[in-house]
Amino acid sequence: MKRGFHISFPGFRTLDRYILRKFLGTYIFAITIITIILVVFDYAERVDDFTATHAPMSKVIFDYYINFIPEFINQFSGLFTFISVIFFTSKMAYQTEIVAMLSGGMSFKRLMWPYFVGSFAIMALSLSLNLWVIPDSQIKCEEFRQTYIPKKKNMQYDRHSYRQINPGEFFYVRGFGRDNKAAYMVLEKHDSTAIVASLEAANVSVDPKTRRWKAERYIQRTMAEDGSVSFIQSRDLDTLINIDVRELGIIESVIKTMKIEELVEFTQEQKAKGADYINVLEVEVHRRFAYPMATFILTLIGVSLSSRKVRGGTGLHIGVGITLCFSYIMLSRVFEEFGKSGSMDVGWAVWMPNIVFLIIGIWLYRKAPK
Repeated sequence: MKRGFHISFPGFRTLDRYILRKFLGTYIFAITIITIILVVFDYAERVDDFTATHAPMSKVIFDYYINFIPEFINQFSGLFTFISVIFFTSKMAYQTEIVAMLSGGMSFKRLMWPYFVGSFAIMALSLSLNLWVIPDSQIKCEEFRQTYIPKKKNMQYDRHSYRQINPGEFFYVRGFGRDNKAAYMVLEKHDSTAIVASLEAANVSVDPKTRRWKAERYIQRTMAEDGSVSFIQSRDLDTLINIDVRELGIIESVIKTMKIEELVEFTQEQKAKGADYINVLEVEVHRRFAYPMATFILTLIGVSLSSRKVRGGTGLHIGVGITLCFSYIMLSRVFEEFGKSGSMDVGWAVWMPNIVFLIIGIWLYRKAPK
């Protein structure tokens, strides 16, 4: 009688709990210590700004630092996962604990089980932060910076913004700020070769919800085929323009404040408009998934690398591990730039470091002591 295919669950024994506790305990300890150090240094750097703008300590703590910490944790999560795995695994290898486990009949594959349970917990945390938590916290951080850090005021928006809002229709705005007002705007219509009509206004304001732009005076220009230009000056502009005020911001800063659903929707809207920064948006979408998934790969490399007892001990393992981890981070940044510039397909560019390091991880796994 043929047996059906089934997946056996390895269970979770005392040894698994021991490894998982060491793994997550080391990770939490490392993240906590470095976060405290970073907050202290950041506060020392910004204390003059906080004092000058009379920022309440409650807002400094709860509006700024509490919302600043999730981004930092996520940014260095992979690094500290890697360091945590290498630190306590190499220590177990040096104390011949791993040799005893393997000699007792445990396979290396079975030894990996609690590590992957721990890395799954960290991956789920990182993914949640990336997709939903950090965008909300970035909005609150940015509001605090705009209010209490003078150097950041109006840094959220480009001084000059020129965007395509529909095929053959372009929008230019100068001096747009957080008060939803701008010094000057132009709405242009193009045919295949030149501008055929434009609408210009100064001292304009917009309602972000309705997307209606208003001004006391405006000028309409029409360009005829014979080269002549006609002008019409009018009062009380009130027109609907198909542009989200977020499009006027520095795009790298704006997309950090969008949850994944908003980012995907915004990307689709910009594709329909033919925007020239689509690659930047698509890189961000892929990056939010690729980086958390790297937690599994870095865990595989860390365990395979540090499970062998070597002459250099824990120090050698940590040195090699940090080198590999920073190589991953550098490779990620380089390939992201390739994706943003259009030199590579965006999907391949963002996921290529994961593919490269997965191959390294599999090779190290095969070389690990069995």
